[in-house]
Amino acid sequence: MDETEFWELVDASREAAGGDPDEQADHLVERLLRLDPDTVLDFARHFEGRYNRSYRWDLWGAAWVLLDGASDDAFDFFRCWLIGQGREVFEGALHDPDSLAGLLGDFDEEVDGDGEELGYAADEAYEQLTGTVAPDLGIAPTASEPEGTPFDLEDESVLAERYPRLWERFKD
Repeated sequence: MDETEFWELVDASREAAGGDPDEQADHLVERLLRLDPDTVLDFARHFEGRYNRSYRWDLWGAAWVLLDGASDDAFDFFRCWLIGQGREVFEGALHDPDSLAGLLGDFDEEVDGDGEELGYAADEAYEQLTGTVAPDLGIAPTASEPEGTPFDLEDESVLAERYPRLWERFKD
């Protein structure tokens, strides 16, 4: 599976779910079940690679503004959700986290921002296809600390300065 096929599966599942992350995970599992187990593992590698790339302080700050706070787990689930938003939103957020203010359409804090189930879709599909747990993907695990320079996520003046567009859209 190449990068284009990965994003096509993500996009198709999001569109079929009407943007609901839990339904998107269900649609993604359905689509992955149409593939062979090795291709499902390829999908998992693509997903995990992006998940690891997004473990960054600047994205955690953006998640903090969007979600009105984001614990370790909430940030993990946010990163899965961010991948589920598709290539343009994901890559845009990596390039400039504050750009999420313009990249995101409607944002419902109760539904959006939590893609926990998306993170399990490939594992679930692989297990249904083979009857066994997915093997190790052979990629480096997430770093112990986010990439970049840490800052005080609870300091609203810092957040407002670092993320002016997100702050204006989601905090005013």
